[in-house]
Amino acid sequence: MFGSLSGPSVSPGFAALAREFGLGGVTLFRRNIEEPMQVAELAREIRGLVPGTPLWVAIDQEGGRVARLRAPFTEWPPMATLGRSGDPELCRRFGRALAAELAAVGVTLDYAPVLDVHTNAANPIIGDRAFSHDPDVVAACGTMVIEELQRAGVAACGKHFPGHGDTAVDSHLALPVVEHPPDRIRRVECVPFRAAIAAKVAFMMTAHVLVPSMDAALPATLSRPIVDGLLRHELGFEGVILSDDLEMRALADGWPLGEAAVQSIAAGCDGVLLCRALSEARDRDLDAHAEVLEALVHAVEDGRIPYARFDDALVRQRQARETFLRTAPPPPRTWRTVVGTEAHRRIADEMRRHA
Repeated sequence: MFGSLSGPSVSPGFAALAREFGLGGVTLFRRNIEEPMQVAELAREIRGLVPGTPLWVAIDQEGGRVARLRAPFTEWPPMATLGRSGDPELCRRFGRALAAELAAVGVTLDYAPVLDVHTNAANPIIGDRAFSHDPDVVAACGTMVIEELQRAGVAACGKHFPGHGDTAVDSHLALPVVEHPPDRIRRVECVPFRAAIAAKVAFMMTAHVLVPSMDAALPATLSRPIVDGLLRHELGFEGVILSDDLEMRALADGWPLGEAAVQSIAAGCDGVLLCRALSEARDRDLDAHAEVLEALVHAVEDGRIPYARFDDALVRQRQARETFLRTAPPPPRTWRTVVGTEAHRRIADEMRRHA
C-alpha cells in the first residue's frame, strides 16, 4: 500500500505503522510540502522508514492543474501544450527538466504522464491534463516523457487505465461510465498504453470507471477482466499496477476501504493508494491506513487473495525497487542548483506559447 501523511512530517504513529506492515510508499500532497529543503529531508526520512526496504516517495507532478510542487519549483503548463506543439524535442526537454527537479528532492515515482485520450469536451477532470484528442499524439508525447523521467532515475506511472478521457463525470465525485465497445477501446484508448508498455513504463494506474462492455458489474480498478485480462495479459504489461485513490467516491460510495483494497489486489493490482485528505483527527487517518493493511493481511490468510497473487505483486514491486531505488538519494542541498532554474523556466515559457 502507498499511504499518505497528514502534514509536513512523519508522525511517530505513521512510522510505526510503516514498519509493522511493510508499507510500500508514501504519496506527497500540497499539505506535506513547505519548501524544497523540507521536501528533500522528508523524502529521505520516508525512504528509510522500513529498514532494508526503501519506500517509494511518490507525487502527482503532471503540470498545469495537477502539480503538488509549486514555486520555487518550475511551474509547468498543462500537457495539452506539448501535444499542440508538435515538437518532440520540447517534450523531451520538459521530461528531462521535470525529472531533474523531482530527483533533486528525492522523489522517486511520479504519477505521470496522463495517457488518457481527451475525446469528450465535457470531461470535467481530464481536459488539458491530456496531451491530445488524438491517440497517436498522446502515445508519442507520453512515451517521450516516460523515457526522460526513467532515464533520470524517476519511475513513471501511466494513467488512468483503460482510459478516463471519454467520460462526463469526475471519478472523485461519482462513478463514470465508459460506453464504448471493446474494439473501440482497443483502437483508441489503449493506443497510448501500448506505447507506454513498449517504452517499459515502470507503473500503471487504474481508473475508477465502469466499462460495461468489459465488466458490467465492477469498476476497472476492481475488475479482473480489465486489470489482469486486458492490461496484464492482452497488452503484456510486466510492471507494477497501482489503483487510483481508494477514497475517491467512485469507489468509496460502493465499497468500504478494506473491501476495495482486497478486490483491487485480487483483480490484479500490485498496490493500492490511500490518499486520505488532511484531517484534524490524525489518529482516524492512521486508523484508515491500518484498516486497509489489516484487510489485505486477512484476505491472504483466508484465501480471498491467493498467495500466488500476493507473491506476484511483491515480486513486481521488488523488481521495480531494484531498478529505481538502488542508489542513495541525493544530498538534500542538491536542489539549489536544479530547482526552478532559468533554463527550466525557458522550457515552461516555450510550452505556454502553445496554450
